[in-house]
Amino acid sequence: MTRLTNNPADDGEPQWTPDGSRIVFYSERSGDAHLYIMNADGSGVTQLTTSGAPNWEPTVSIDGRRIAFSTERHDRYHASDIYVINIDGTGETRLTTGGTWNLEPSWPGR
Repeated sequence: MTRLTNNPADDGEPQWTPDGSRIVFYSERSGDAHLYIMNADGSGVTQLTTSGAPNWEPTVSIDGRRIAFSTERHDRYHASDIYVINIDGTGETRLTTGGTWNLEPSWPGR
Protein backbone atom coordinates (compact mmCIF):
# COMPACT_ATOMS: atom_id res chain seq x y z
CA MET A 1 0.00 0.00 0.00
CA THR A 2 1.33 3.46 -0.93
CA ARG A 3 -0.11 6.79 0.16
CA LEU A 4 -0.44 9.03 -2.91
CA THR A 5 -1.82 12.25 -1.39
CA ASN A 6 -0.75 13.98 1.81
CA ASN A 7 -2.57 17.16 2.79
CA PRO A 8 -5.07 18.16 5.51
CA ALA A 9 -7.98 18.39 3.03
CA ASP A 10 -10.32 15.63 1.93
CA ASP A 11 -9.21 13.67 -1.13
CA GLY A 12 -11.57 11.03 -2.48
CA GLU A 13 -13.43 9.12 -5.16
CA PRO A 14 -10.33 8.01 -7.10
CA GLN A 15 -10.87 6.70 -10.60
CA TRP A 16 -8.13 5.08 -12.71
CA THR A 17 -7.77 6.03 -16.34
CA PRO A 18 -8.32 2.94 -18.53
CA ASP A 19 -4.61 2.63 -19.32
CA GLY A 20 -3.72 2.68 -15.60
CA SER A 21 -1.29 5.58 -15.96
CA ARG A 22 -3.26 8.26 -14.08
CA ILE A 23 -5.86 8.73 -11.37
CA VAL A 24 -8.69 11.29 -11.37
CA PHE A 25 -10.07 12.29 -7.95
CA TYR A 26 -11.70 15.15 -6.08
CA SER A 27 -9.95 17.17 -3.40
CA GLU A 28 -10.89 20.06 -1.14
CA ARG A 29 -7.28 21.28 -0.93
CA SER A 30 -8.16 24.59 -2.64
CA GLY A 31 -11.26 25.29 -0.49
CA ASP A 32 -14.08 23.77 -2.56
CA ALA A 33 -14.11 20.25 -3.94
CA HIS A 34 -12.41 20.25 -7.34
CA LEU A 35 -11.33 17.53 -9.72
CA TYR A 36 -7.66 16.69 -10.02
CA ILE A 37 -5.57 14.26 -12.02
CA MET A 38 -2.21 12.76 -11.07
CA ASN A 39 0.18 10.14 -12.31
CA ALA A 40 -0.26 6.63 -10.89
CA ASP A 41 2.72 7.23 -8.55
CA GLY A 42 1.14 10.40 -7.07
CA SER A 43 3.32 12.86 -9.00
CA GLY A 44 2.13 15.56 -11.40
CA VAL A 45 -1.04 16.57 -9.54
CA THR A 46 -3.05 18.98 -11.73
CA GLN A 47 -6.33 20.73 -10.90
CA LEU A 48 -8.93 20.24 -13.65
CA THR A 49 -11.95 22.28 -12.44
CA THR A 50 -11.94 25.86 -11.17
CA SER A 51 -15.56 26.87 -10.53
CA GLY A 52 -16.42 28.22 -7.08
CA ALA A 53 -18.69 25.25 -6.32
CA PRO A 54 -18.13 21.62 -5.33
CA ASN A 55 -17.25 19.18 -8.10
CA TRP A 56 -17.17 15.46 -7.33
CA GLU A 57 -17.99 11.91 -8.50
CA PRO A 58 -15.52 11.80 -11.39
CA THR A 59 -15.76 8.90 -13.82
CA VAL A 60 -13.40 8.46 -16.76
CA SER A 61 -14.72 7.45 -20.17
CA ILE A 62 -13.80 4.03 -21.55
CA ASP A 63 -11.45 5.65 -24.09
CA GLY A 64 -9.78 7.72 -21.33
CA ARG A 65 -10.39 11.02 -23.10
CA ARG A 66 -13.20 12.54 -21.00
CA ILE A 67 -14.46 12.77 -17.43
CA ALA A 68 -18.09 13.01 -16.35
CA PHE A 69 -18.75 14.53 -12.91
CA SER A 70 -21.37 16.09 -10.65
CA THR A 71 -21.32 19.74 -9.56
CA GLU A 72 -23.43 22.19 -7.58
CA ARG A 73 -22.34 25.29 -9.47
CA HIS A 74 -25.79 26.41 -10.65
CA ASP A 75 -27.92 25.87 -7.55
CA ARG A 76 -25.47 25.40 -4.74
CA TYR A 77 -26.72 23.14 -1.93
CA HIS A 78 -30.13 22.63 -3.58
CA ALA A 79 -29.38 20.70 -6.78
CA SER A 80 -26.55 19.35 -8.90
CA ASP A 81 -25.82 18.89 -12.58
CA ILE A 82 -23.65 16.52 -14.55
CA TYR A 83 -20.85 17.92 -16.68
CA VAL A 84 -18.27 16.39 -19.00
CA ILE A 85 -14.74 17.71 -19.51
CA ASN A 86 -11.75 16.56 -21.51
CA ILE A 87 -9.09 14.69 -19.55
CA ASP A 88 -6.90 17.82 -19.68
CA GLY A 89 -9.63 19.98 -18.07
CA THR A 90 -10.72 21.76 -21.26
CA GLY A 91 -14.05 21.69 -23.06
CA GLU A 92 -16.47 21.66 -20.13
CA THR A 93 -20.03 20.84 -21.24
CA ARG A 94 -23.14 20.86 -19.05
CA LEU A 95 -25.32 17.80 -19.70
CA THR A 96 -28.23 18.22 -17.27
CA THR A 97 -30.45 21.02 -16.01
CA GLY A 98 -33.67 21.16 -14.12
CA GLY A 99 -33.15 22.01 -10.45
CA THR A 100 -32.85 18.46 -9.17
CA TRP A 101 -30.04 16.20 -7.92
CA ASN A 102 -28.28 14.69 -10.93
CA LEU A 103 -25.69 12.38 -9.40
CA GLU A 104 -23.32 9.48 -10.04
CA PRO A 105 -22.61 9.80 -13.74
CA SER A 106 -21.35 6.73 -15.55
CA TRP A 107 -20.15 5.74 -19.00
CA PRO A 108 -21.36 2.76 -21.05
CA GLY A 109 -18.92 -0.08 -20.60
CA ARG A 110 -17.48 1.19 -17.27
